[in-house]
Amino acid sequence: MRAMLDAHPDVRCGEETRVIPRILNLRSQWKKSEKEWNRLQQAGVTSEVINNAISSFIMEIIVGHGDRAPRLCNKDPFTMKSAIYLKELFPNAKYLLMIRDGRATVNSIISRKVTITGFDLNDFRQCMTKWNAAIQIMVDQCETVGANCLKVYYEQLVLHPEAQMRRITDFLELPWDDKVLHHEQLIGKDISLSNVERSSDQVVKPVNLDALSKWVGTIPEDVVREMDSIAPMLRRLGYDPNANPPNYGKPDELVAKKTEDVHKNGAEWYKKAVQVVNDPDRVDKPVVDSDAVRL
Repeated sequence: MRAMLDAHPDVRCGEETRVIPRILNLRSQWKKSEKEWNRLQQAGVTSEVINNAISSFIMEIIVGHGDRAPRLCNKDPFTMKSAIYLKELFPNAKYLLMIRDGRATVNSIISRKVTITGFDLNDFRQCMTKWNAAIQIMVDQCETVGANCLKVYYEQLVLHPEAQMRRITDFLELPWDDKVLHHEQLIGKDISLSNVERSSDQVVKPVNLDALSKWVGTIPEDVVREMDSIAPMLRRLGYDPNANPPNYGKPDELVAKKTEDVHKNGAEWYKKAVQVVNDPDRVDKPVVDSDAVRL
């Protein structure tokens, strides 16, 4: 999503900042402690002072960590857990909540060894429970934010990129530009990638179908049988917890052709991925992100 938006000439998202979720989490910790919050108020560090400081910090990071553009966006994992507070700081901002089948999300976290506080990468059941709790918070926050928050399903973005990107650009009040459908042509040019972000080697490729059902067959049988009770948010979000694999829909012709190209020219796409991330062994290395997320 962020790479597709970065392909738009009016938008700059850039890499994950990592520090924005941390400052939001720090403020949340202060707020949760009645004793600490009272100490701050007594010291003159009022809610208004804190809000002004945090909004200035966030704006400085978003503006400063990349090139200038008419529209700036930020993509950091789990930031949507603070959507209600962010709306208080930035009442005119708009928010995109990316939703993905939790089984695919957890499989990706475990297979790519993405270390997140609270997630036991050796326990699929526990990770699904953690996913369920996190996505429930983010969906509830998005719905509370209301018209300024748009839910976007990963599977539908992959299957029908033009329809979904037109929906998104309309929501963001951006003029339509076909470049958003061909982000892979701008990687390393107008779109920069971090060589330590877990998804960079995948974002290099065009939108394709490969990631939709990679999780099928990887989940322990007892977890498959109890999926409906382990992760009730699957059903709430419209996924069938008992379908393995589920039917997400039929892809557009453009996506089918790009998927065929990825398969046919796999060696070339891999070579490009290695060049862009500048670390051929990166996909096998764990990335510790323990401070970025508090569930």
